[in-house]
Amino acid sequence: MKRQSNIFIAAAVSFLLAGCGLYKKYEQKVETPAETFGTTQDIKDAEGGTSLAQMSWRQFFTDPLLQQLIEQVLANNTNLNSARIAVEKSEAALKTAKMAYLPSLYFSPQGTLAKFDTNPWSKTYNLPLQLSVDLDVFGSITNKKRAAKAVLLQAQINEEATRANLISTTAQQYYMLQLLDRQLEILTMTDSLWKASLETQKALYENGKSYSTAVNQMESSYLTVKAQIVDTRRYIRSTENDICNLLAITPQHIARNKWGSSAIHHPDAQGDTSQRMFDTKFLKLGFPASMLEQRPDIRIANHAMEEAFYNTQAARSAFFPSITLSGAAGWTNSAGGATIDPGKLLLSFVGSLTQPIFARGKLKANLKINKLTEEDLQKKYVQTVINAGNEVNEAMADCQAAREKYAFYHRQIAVLNEAYVGTHELMDNGKASYLEVLTAQESLLSAQLNEATNMYNGAQAVIALYIALGGGTK
Repeated sequence: MKRQSNIFIAAAVSFLLAGCGLYKKYEQKVETPAETFGTTQDIKDAEGGTSLAQMSWRQFFTDPLLQQLIEQVLANNTNLNSARIAVEKSEAALKTAKMAYLPSLYFSPQGTLAKFDTNPWSKTYNLPLQLSVDLDVFGSITNKKRAAKAVLLQAQINEEATRANLISTTAQQYYMLQLLDRQLEILTMTDSLWKASLETQKALYENGKSYSTAVNQMESSYLTVKAQIVDTRRYIRSTENDICNLLAITPQHIARNKWGSSAIHHPDAQGDTSQRMFDTKFLKLGFPASMLEQRPDIRIANHAMEEAFYNTQAARSAFFPSITLSGAAGWTNSAGGATIDPGKLLLSFVGSLTQPIFARGKLKANLKINKLTEEDLQKKYVQTVINAGNEVNEAMADCQAAREKYAFYHRQIAVLNEAYVGTHELMDNGKASYLEVLTAQESLLSAQLNEATNMYNGAQAVIALYIALGGGTK
């Protein structure tokens, strides 16, 4: 008998020791690649200091009309509202998981009418309060609660990610409107100049100093500009409609300032919104060890691994016994087989233990599935970090390219403007052909439009860098 008692005690102790591991907390131990951002010189020059991502979006975007527009989008956008609702759902699920520690209490009155043969009707009743509590001896409730908390954190960070994406999209659409306004301004000015050139060519033709082909070529180019103006106005309306979709409002005009009226991202770039706006020496990335700490997707991936870890722990705890204590207290007039009147107080207490023995393979399959989910999420976490580094590298490369091309376009416009003025004067004096003027004016227009597009690409690259580093979540 004593030997059997010792075996029972040893088995109980081994159960408890095994169960202690089920309360272990999650620790992130997945190794990520070194040199996540690459080794290019512009990356190295931008490392250190306060990260660009530490700035709030109100500091980053200094245009008052853009700030107002972003605030309206964040207040009205349907996707962001859905993200907020998802957070509230996760909060409710976590609250339920926490309350699983508490006992459940039910009031379950019961009445019975019975009659046998010629005997009178017997009336019995029970008015009990039933209480039941699950003892979390092997961590099942604890791990489910921790997993629910990880789900809540993912929902909260997803809301931040949705907010950052909306801020980025709104800013890009706003700057697209400014770009289109600038291109429309260039085309309108060109329309006026080319109309004058066409009139000059017509006058030369009427005076026998030119050919009809020259007039036709000039008019064809002039009409091309007219068509571009129509297209640009259409693109402006389309972009305004896209912004209205973000605002969840009907199509209408979007107020905006002129391109270049407000700088982006850094006080040092104030006063010069051209090349300095996307110059990499003003774009601080922060310290390598903490550059990506604010990125929502990396934080979500980490909490997804945390959730999977606790789900695996909960799957392990399913192999251990579950212990339930229950009791009832109330009034009844049913005393076994007899009916008494008045009723008496009835108390009952029950303790139960359920140890799984054979569950048709469900417990083992569930544990294996959760382990595989953990492994999958660990690999996805590494890939998320790699993708993040690539996004930062790409954004920096785009900024660098925009900065380098800015100087080329700026000089090209100056040269082509001189060429256009000179060839036009020569044509007026009959010393240059219409083809020279046509080539000069078309090249100048192309360079002006390309410079404006490059400015937008540079602004877009700075915004992409800001978001890639985790900005826009504050």
